[in-house]
Amino acid sequence: MSTNNAPPAGTRDFLPEDVRRRDFVVAKIRAAYERFGFAPLETPSFERVETLSGKYGDEGEQLIFRVQKRGEKLTEELRKSPVDPKQLADLALRYDLTVPLSRVVAQYQGKLPKFFKRYQIQPVWRADRPQKGRFREFWQCDVDYVGTTSLVAEMEVMQAVGDALAALAFDRFTMRVNDRRVLTGIMEAAGIAPAQHELAIVGVDKLDKIGPDGVRKELVERGIASGSIDVLAPILFASEGGVSGNAARLDAVAHAVENKSATGAAGLATLRELTALLDSVGGLAGRVLFDPSLARGLSYYTGPIFELAVDGLAGSMGGGGRYDALVGMFLGRPIPAVGFSLGLERILVVMEERGMLPSLDVASDVMVLQMDKKLLARAVDLADRLRRAGFRAEIYPEAGAKLGAQFQYADSRKVPLVAFIGDREVEVGTVAIKHLASGKQDLVSLEQAAAHVASLLGRPTP
Repeated sequence: MSTNNAPPAGTRDFLPEDVRRRDFVVAKIRAAYERFGFAPLETPSFERVETLSGKYGDEGEQLIFRVQKRGEKLTEELRKSPVDPKQLADLALRYDLTVPLSRVVAQYQGKLPKFFKRYQIQPVWRADRPQKGRFREFWQCDVDYVGTTSLVAEMEVMQAVGDALAALAFDRFTMRVNDRRVLTGIMEAAGIAPAQHELAIVGVDKLDKIGPDGVRKELVERGIASGSIDVLAPILFASEGGVSGNAARLDAVAHAVENKSATGAAGLATLRELTALLDSVGGLAGRVLFDPSLARGLSYYTGPIFELAVDGLAGSMGGGGRYDALVGMFLGRPIPAVGFSLGLERILVVMEERGMLPSLDVASDVMVLQMDKKLLARAVDLADRLRRAGFRAEIYPEAGAKLGAQFQYADSRKVPLVAFIGDREVEVGTVAIKHLASGKQDLVSLEQAAAHVASLLGRPTP
């Protein structure tokens, strides 16, 4: 019977070159986040089921990977008749990094600073349908600001993300912004009952995926009256382009909700101030677009929301918003918070397709060859000296292999230099160092080996 060696659907293996690329991107993002004073945080891969449940809306709830109870707990549940499948799970894999952050803030409230600025770069899991650029296991690069209602929080998380994109050489991207209160105002102006607001917002959130006609159909299926949809259409389904018309767009929505929603008016006032502030900073000036159709399907958002659109890329590369009520679900009192999440896999896919990643060397600097088993100790000593001098050095593992075969192996690994000590070199007290690309071979003393390697690699003498 043949064995399927492929990883589970929706996951991927990261081979050495893939890991180097991921590390390169993560390093750029981490540096950008830290320039704004955000500190690193890590949380467990799994949480209690009750920690994650009830935080993501009905659709998100279905995508949580639950972990079955074990041992006596499982046996006890199986004795029950009938057994509720959900009762068989007591843990769940992380769905995102925001809910675990909220739990951490509640757990360590006495130890954390008043204004907690954290970034977190770790994998999350969703029981989604895999497709290109969308995985069941994927990495998120989150940056969050907890403890203030000031728009400084929105500005800094958005600027940090903008700086990260710029550091990765993305020069054409747009930050779409809206406010959940504006959406509420629009729903109220359209006469949609409060109980149907979330249903309507989830439908509107799919606009970029299924288009205006698809959204209309979905809203009808969700029980939204056609008259209300007609009111929504001119506001939410407009296809105006450009990033220079924020004031006009805000005015148009303000006119639509005028005297009909105090909540909507408050959201519009916040967006006017936020877009004006962002237009005054270099990294995002001219890149911010007020989009009244932006919904962000997660139900925990309470204020400004944003999404990152990259030219030529379907869907978003990341998004976030203000979630002032989420931490309070764990703490029992409101704690303001705002955050942004970048999808690492999407970034890597786009950068690979567009040739934006540099050539990342995964090879050693030097491979020390084995001329004879009795000379292994000398090969080990040479490799150790080179490593202590700061070079990446490895030893060809099998003694007795033909020299040509060892050269070929080093070349296949893209190692630029080989070094060896044979009987002749032992007699005269030297080391042979060969540059594979040029074929040039030199004999130097053991003490000079590191300096000679540095000169061949164009590096400072150690």
